[in-house]
Amino acid sequence: MLVSALLMSVGINSCLCVLLFILYSILRKQPHNYEVFLPRRLVAGTSKRRRNKVARYIPSVRWIWKSWRPSEEELMASSGLDGVVFMRMITFSLKVFLFAGIIGVFVILPVNVFGDQLTHINYADWSANSLDIFSVVNLNTRSPWLWVHFGAIYLVTAFVCCLLYFEFRYIGMKRIEHFHSSKPQPNQFTILVRNVPSSDGATVSDTVDRFFRENHSSTYMSHVVIHRTSKLRSVVDNAKKLYKKVHHKKQADPQRVKKTPMRFFSRKDTPEGHYEKVLQELEHNIRLGQAEVSSPGKEVRAAFVSFKSRYGAAMALHMPQSVNPTYWLTEPAPEPHDVHWPFFSASFMQKWISKIVIAFACLILTALFLVPVVLVQGLTNLSALEYFFPFLTLILSMKIVSQIITGYLPSLILQTSLKVVPPIMEFLSSFQGHICHSDIQKSACNKVIWFTIWNVFFATVFSGSAFYKLSVILDPKEILFKLAVAVPAQASFFIAYVVTTGWTDTLTELFRVVPFMVSYVKRSLEPTEEEFEVPPMRYHRDTPRVLFFGLLGITYFFLAPLILPFIFLYFVLAYIIYRNQFINVYEPKYETGGMFWPMIHYTMIFSLVLMHGIAIGLFALKKMELATYLLIPLPVFTLLFNEFCRKRFMPIFTAYPAEVLTKRDREDQNDPRMGEFYDNLVSAYQDPALRPLRFSGSRNDSLTSPLLSSTSSEV
Repeated sequence: MLVSALLMSVGINSCLCVLLFILYSILRKQPHNYEVFLPRRLVAGTSKRRRNKVARYIPSVRWIWKSWRPSEEELMASSGLDGVVFMRMITFSLKVFLFAGIIGVFVILPVNVFGDQLTHINYADWSANSLDIFSVVNLNTRSPWLWVHFGAIYLVTAFVCCLLYFEFRYIGMKRIEHFHSSKPQPNQFTILVRNVPSSDGATVSDTVDRFFRENHSSTYMSHVVIHRTSKLRSVVDNAKKLYKKVHHKKQADPQRVKKTPMRFFSRKDTPEGHYEKVLQELEHNIRLGQAEVSSPGKEVRAAFVSFKSRYGAAMALHMPQSVNPTYWLTEPAPEPHDVHWPFFSASFMQKWISKIVIAFACLILTALFLVPVVLVQGLTNLSALEYFFPFLTLILSMKIVSQIITGYLPSLILQTSLKVVPPIMEFLSSFQGHICHSDIQKSACNKVIWFTIWNVFFATVFSGSAFYKLSVILDPKEILFKLAVAVPAQASFFIAYVVTTGWTDTLTELFRVVPFMVSYVKRSLEPTEEEFEVPPMRYHRDTPRVLFFGLLGITYFFLAPLILPFIFLYFVLAYIIYRNQFINVYEPKYETGGMFWPMIHYTMIFSLVLMHGIAIGLFALKKMELATYLLIPLPVFTLLFNEFCRKRFMPIFTAYPAEVLTKRDREDQNDPRMGEFYDNLVSAYQDPALRPLRFSGSRNDSLTSPLLSSTSSEV
């Protein structure tokens, strides 16, 4: 890519950013857009309806200041520890690339520019030169200036490792602080017990109750047996949707339903009567379904077991419960609203098969994604396009067209293709046997991270055929040398990728393009007053994206330091926009307690080791034997540092210390609200499909009126 193409791409995207910021500041002031841009404030009642219509169309940057202003404590109070961890990931990246940017732009970049490996350099018109003049490719073999890059690698590695240490320690302390400051939660007192052994003449409930009364008599409180409710749950969900739909229509316009009967109504029946009959029939079916799944033999040999103290639950969780290690298996219970109920009904064999099928599906998806990658690489090579499509020669000879095709279009195609990956990975992870939605999201996040690294970084770097990529893997001795050749060669593509994909991704997040379009279509077709839910943050979608740009910056900081200013600007935009989204848009649906940070830490360690491997291969190719040998200990020290952090900090993320649990338990003894909490804890993990429901309006038009008389702890 030429410098002129990069300048054009930067100019277009800079103007686009300014225009979209101005447009956003106007659109967010329109009352009909509050559901899209200010849903949290709209639900909380803090969004002000503007009476002055002129002020709605005057651009303002006050929203940037309001996003910058809240402290970390305020962010934790509104978005939880997961929101704080996400923003700490961005501030960590800002610190890294501010430090690396100073070294790269003011030290390494001048060294690269004044190298003499590339002989055809146009000093009169810099825009006509290739971007290779700014990379390490421009330095000769055995050039003494390569020692500058050697020193920069050690400096940046030490700086990143120090930051990772302090961040890991800080997030661990924040996790303990969040535990102390939060209200008592049911999952703190509850564990999940699987593989309950069968007993002759005893139900699962009786077996669980007898076992824990005998072995945990001082701390055991109650239990809830899990039933197979997959089919019943779909009926209940459909009934709730129908009830809410009718309820909102009646509230919006009571006369509308009477005047516009639907096609499937009989003429003798009114819409109100039809819906009432349908809901009464659903009540009856649900009642029969609940009685059926509650009968003996329909239980899953698992139960949620609750204790009187956090320490009691932790002791039961971490101690083997039986001489037979395959019985009474324990694991932490998720929050009640975080439970993913469908897979409790799956057998061990079904879960085992599903994991194999999902792994195979991920491999197929990875292979299929090579198609857009190959297409993207074809667009970056104009000579190949002219060879395969000779009728495009005249068009491709135009300077403006060639700059757009090589500088903007490839990144746009790759970005569009990547949009479908997070929802697919979330869908696949939901079939892996996870018991809670937060685990599904963490699993999907991990899949998306490695999918992105492989398909966007490695598949782009080794931009040959699939057989060539396979040959690289099958010949591990040559991997470092091939990386040292291929990675610098793709520097221009990834610089354009950061400018186009990185900047436009953050603006897409700000505008919430899909919800905005859906809201516009709904208003155009039929205005409704239906309730809307405040959307949760999709960490499995945004965390891998931010981490991938961090990987690009660390990998290319000494190869092509020209990328560093653009990556730093990306993180500045991300910092402003995501803070705005946490404050105004996203509401935490469940809390993992900062469990995303270990994933972030390990990805940054991988980025450092990858950078070290490329550097070793590069110095070997440049015939710098001493520098090559001196770099070999660096990835070893980095991996040892990672192992130290894992041993030092991961126990805090795995389980809370005993002193923390006992301190909270002592505090609860003087809390008068704990009596009510224990009463609610008995039924906190009751399956929503078995909860009492009432849809008909004969007595009380409510979803929470009693339908079943049973209120015992056994479900």
